[in-house]
Amino acid sequence: MKEEKRPNIILFLADDMGFSDIGCYGSEIPTPCIDRMAACGLRYTQMYSNARCCPSRASLLTGLYPHQAGVGHMTGNIGIPQYQGYLNENCLTLAEGLKNCGYQTGMVGKWHVGGEYGHRKEAESIAGQEGYPTPLQRGFDRFYGTLEGAGNYYNPVTLTEDGKWLTVRPSDDFYYTEKIGEKSCEYIKQFSGSGNPYFLYVAFNAPHWPLHAREKDIRDREGSYLCGFDEIRRQRYRRQVEMGIVQDIWDMSPRDAQSPDWESVADKDREDIKMAVYAAQVMEMDRAVGQIMEAVTGAGEEENTVFLFLSDNGACAEELPPDGWIMNFAEEKTRDGRVVAVGNRPGIRPGGEDTYMSYGLPWANVSNTPFRLFKHWIHEGGIASPFVVQWKNGIRENGALRHTPVHFIDIFPTLLELAGAEYPGQKEGKTLLPLQGESLAASFAGLPGNGKEWGRTRPIFWEHEGNGGVRLGRYKLVRKYPGPFELYDMEKDRTELHDIAEEEKETADRMKGLFYDWMQKTQVRDWDEMLMWMKHSNG
Repeated sequence: MKEEKRPNIILFLADDMGFSDIGCYGSEIPTPCIDRMAACGLRYTQMYSNARCCPSRASLLTGLYPHQAGVGHMTGNIGIPQYQGYLNENCLTLAEGLKNCGYQTGMVGKWHVGGEYGHRKEAESIAGQEGYPTPLQRGFDRFYGTLEGAGNYYNPVTLTEDGKWLTVRPSDDFYYTEKIGEKSCEYIKQFSGSGNPYFLYVAFNAPHWPLHAREKDIRDREGSYLCGFDEIRRQRYRRQVEMGIVQDIWDMSPRDAQSPDWESVADKDREDIKMAVYAAQVMEMDRAVGQIMEAVTGAGEEENTVFLFLSDNGACAEELPPDGWIMNFAEEKTRDGRVVAVGNRPGIRPGGEDTYMSYGLPWANVSNTPFRLFKHWIHEGGIASPFVVQWKNGIRENGALRHTPVHFIDIFPTLLELAGAEYPGQKEGKTLLPLQGESLAASFAGLPGNGKEWGRTRPIFWEHEGNGGVRLGRYKLVRKYPGPFELYDMEKDRTELHDIAEEEKETADRMKGLFYDWMQKTQVRDWDEMLMWMKHSNG
């Protein structure tokens, strides 16, 4: 019997993109390439991240909860192993695991699990040293991208390729999302000629702030959002219900209390252009996804390539100030010497290299339709991610939906199973923590004879900045720090509008017990304690 060829794997990750921001999840933003992926494969309606860039990436790459991997908060080293800000030696990365079984491995894009860098000058002197591991030190054969978490799309900080620092010249027609697409295609061409399967991790910086996009794409969307926040939310919600992404018994969450009524917005053109630039960033990412998939098709390998697309957390409501913390990411001048207008200043048109803005809370509320809250929080708006999978040799249902709750920690065991690999107990003499997720391979294969979906057997846990939660079957326990725990029946109320913690007290108490047991087992610190620790460590 002929041995089946192991599949290639391409893992796409968007940055700060909301649940409803692509067409196949209800958006008006044109995303034909990702939509085609969904039409040829599966969409999961309850995929969960960890609510923030670094913790989500840590779980995606290791199959562990972020604290177990050393990235319990962000990339700053707080002086506690679970919060050291970089991947520790008690975890195995996807690249390491797949490389062990003969895969070629490449990464293009945003790393952000290897320590805190700030600006380029500091980064060059410390990258690769203890506390600052690079992708090349964690299993990737090739790497083109940025080590830091955010930056200018026209001139990103900490841009490297295979350990060499890169400088973007004023004459270069450089745009980061496009370059991610180009470099991915280059690596695919290299890998396809070797005869061995490959794993390519494509971590976009889009559509994370700043609002930077090509002018032609901005003009394509400009004027599309003059109908206002509420109307776009209504349109997205209606499409989601029609698609089966959400159920009509789940009322759409009300407009966020901090989002103004559209009629009271004085400068509607300014709001329209902010969302138009954000939409252009999503379009440009989709275009890069299509370019990469075309490269795979051109190599004759589309049928046996697993494509996966997710977002690292819900949409971001952060407003950028004109000074202060944002200067850790923003350049003061453009490549050709123009002053950058940093922050969400009135009278500035976003999109160009000489601006540095975000789209703000009201549009983030739209991006997370139909849910409430945002990146940082464990309510659905912070953790619900689109999840699209295409694998023509292994998934026979075109355009099907999966409604079972799944989490980023499930990706690692899934891909190991598809690659026919085993998870080792040790790495270089150090004991590895066991994987926390469950393989989705059975879910890819289709519904069994009883017609019921594959389902997880373990609870899902979260903690970020004191915001915490547990998902167990139909119930979700969740807390917005420093408030009390709330309980929701997700089958009846996934938009989390009707807290049943009092009427289902026994269930709530049982789930609190599970949460605190998990905190102890994974050495998650109480957030009040962490705030005191960080205050002390910062002097």
